[in-house]
Amino acid sequence: MTFTPEGSTAPTAPPAGPGPVVPSQVSHAPRPPVPSPDPDDGPPRRTAFAEGVDQLRAAATTEPGRLRIIGALLALLVVAFGSVTAWQMNDRSAAADDVLHGSQRLSSAAAEIYTSLAAANTAASSGFLAGGQETDQSRKDYEREMREAAEQLALAATASEPGSDSEERIAKLNTLLPEYKGLVERARANNRLGYPLGGAYLRYANDKMQGMLTEARSIYDNENERLRDDYADATAYPWAAIGLGVLALGGLVWAQRRHYRRTNRVLNQGLVAATAASTVVLLWLAGGHTLARSELNDSYDNGVRSLTVLNDARIASLTARGNENLTLISRGAETVKITEDKSVDKFDHAFKTSMATLEKRLAAAERVADNAGGERPLKAAGAAMEEWQDRHKSARASDDEGDYQCALAQVIGGKATDSCKNGDKPTGECFGQVDENLRTASAYEAKEFRRAAEDGRAAMLGLPVGAAVLAVLGAAGAVLGIGRRLSEYR
Repeated sequence: MTFTPEGSTAPTAPPAGPGPVVPSQVSHAPRPPVPSPDPDDGPPRRTAFAEGVDQLRAAATTEPGRLRIIGALLALLVVAFGSVTAWQMNDRSAAADDVLHGSQRLSSAAAEIYTSLAAANTAASSGFLAGGQETDQSRKDYEREMREAAEQLALAATASEPGSDSEERIAKLNTLLPEYKGLVERARANNRLGYPLGGAYLRYANDKMQGMLTEARSIYDNENERLRDDYADATAYPWAAIGLGVLALGGLVWAQRRHYRRTNRVLNQGLVAATAASTVVLLWLAGGHTLARSELNDSYDNGVRSLTVLNDARIASLTARGNENLTLISRGAETVKITEDKSVDKFDHAFKTSMATLEKRLAAAERVADNAGGERPLKAAGAAMEEWQDRHKSARASDDEGDYQCALAQVIGGKATDSCKNGDKPTGECFGQVDENLRTASAYEAKEFRRAAEDGRAAMLGLPVGAAVLAVLGAAGAVLGIGRRLSEYR
């Protein structure tokens, strides 16, 4: 018989069947996945530039590597020197060619437009004064100058830049030219019939011509500005090429000195050849451009400047002659105030202004003329101008005294009245001498310009191609010279 000990209880058996579920005390929150190690992954890849720098640094620690770097840099310097020289001198040669065959030609064409228009206006007024006695030569002169103006306008129109101010003004002149010619023909027709309306038509035509001359002057100024720009481009120093040439020569000399100090060998044939080629290019560049610059400056100072002054002088003489004729045509119909209480004939006042300009331009032309060939016609023109002024004073005195026929004879020639002492030549002949001498001086200065400009352009011919060829030879020499040194390490 079994007894249970006192003070103790019997163990209870677990309950049969499923019991109540007790919540777990452990957290079941999702954990971040742990990447499994990839055996192919290594350190981050470096850029190609960084690897190249490391390789270059490693190569520079050895003499062969240093030689390769030196050779590459020398070849690059020599090629850059030749390329920049060829580029800059090609630009300057093209600008010099533009000066000779482009902008100067257009500047001369613009001047011819102006002078032809002024000459046509002068011829028209001279023919009008002659009335029914107009000579065939006077008519031919007028037609020739009008034809010359039309031809020069056509030339300027084809060579002007599209959309430029000159193109617009040329188009305007092409429109005004037939209008002016129509007014002159009306003036002539009325003059032959003895109608006073002819003088009014001619004065109206002259007013239209003054507007045309203003347009022509603007074209002339534009083309002169273009010419100055071409001169500036042609004579600019090629500083980039010169700087690279000095740098390339410095690098070659340093490389040869380094070669000598490390090997005790005085000469490296390849480096010597590269140095010689670079020296030739640099001396050719400096000498050729200096000579070209000198000749081009001479063509400007003794050619373009002289031609500009002579063109201005001829324009002044033509304007003066036209105003002298119009003084007799208008006969005081138009006046201008020079002070508050004094009025004078408009065209006679303009004549005096133009003659003062002519005198100044002739003096300036004599100052810039550099030899007797240019001075001789200018002195002749100055003497004819002084005689012209004296004869004009005599003609004005006769007109002021009421002797119109005497004044007319002293201006255009022909039979004078009994009271007119007209033993001297008319002012028309004096004007003709001035104009002829100015033409002679202009032709001489144009020849001097072409000679100097052609010499300047010729000094640069061959330099771009020669510089490129010598640069390639110099670079090859530098590479071969360094390569020969490298062969000693193999």
